[in-house]
Amino acid sequence: MSRRGQRTLAVLAVAGTGFLGASVVVGARELLRRQAAAARRVIGKPLGEQAPAADRIWKRSYGDPVALLVLGDSIAAGLGAERRKDTLGARLAKGVARTLHRAVDLRVAAVVGSESSALPLQLDGLPRLYRADVAVIVVGGNDVTHRVPVADSVAFLVAAIERLRADGTEVVVGTCPDLGALRPVPQPLRSLGSRASRQLAAAQAAAAREAGAYVVSLADVVGPFFVTNPDEMFSLDRFHPSALGYRRTAEAMLPSVLAALGHRQEMPFGHHRPAVEAPEAPEGPEA
Repeated sequence: MSRRGQRTLAVLAVAGTGFLGASVVVGARELLRRQAAAARRVIGKPLGEQAPAADRIWKRSYGDPVALLVLGDSIAAGLGAERRKDTLGARLAKGVARTLHRAVDLRVAAVVGSESSALPLQLDGLPRLYRADVAVIVVGGNDVTHRVPVADSVAFLVAAIERLRADGTEVVVGTCPDLGALRPVPQPLRSLGSRASRQLAAAQAAAAREAGAYVVSLADVVGPFFVTNPDEMFSLDRFHPSALGYRRTAEAMLPSVLAALGHRQEMPFGHHRPAVEAPEAPEGPEA
């Protein structure tokens, strides 16, 4: 787990006390802090702080590459996967390539430990003339654990969506996962994290759709797998997805990615189309 991840549970404990209301009993804050410290000791950080580098052209022999950009936090970066082909970006790239029979030029700008406020920096770090056909954004878990106000988190997400769409890039947002799936976190801390993450996810979904993005509710479409099969779905730290967890997450997100690329029309449960039309391309000079 990243250094930010090491602070995750402690900060979540502080955030949790805010949800207990004015009637919180004396000592509740200390209880949550103790729970967070115990969970941190169990989780440790066996994964380091770098995800496998997955930037490359996948299925190059297919030709006519689709440009896929991945932005966000450690899930978007693929921390927990041991091989680059098992990261979220690579799984999505291979899924797109198989379906469209086109190569996929994958660029992962996501950074482990990022909050939504890091999205502008991730975009700034791209080559000046780079333009993706579709961008996938997964972010929000660190915003919850670091007590970032929901309005601030959503504002950064919307700004990133608008910036990408202004450049002609379609956007797919995977909303904040349900932190209640983290079994090493004891109760009541886990329930408080679940409530906060679901509140952020709902706000992300509404704002992202209004900004013109496709939205995938990760808590709904893949969250149940992490709850019922934690040993298989989580990696060594029981905090980030395993190779199977990323495969499931990519499979869950793929329909919206394909829809954003103009391939699919039907939208499965947990997938939502933009609430606004895509901007028209500027007209060329008159003859």
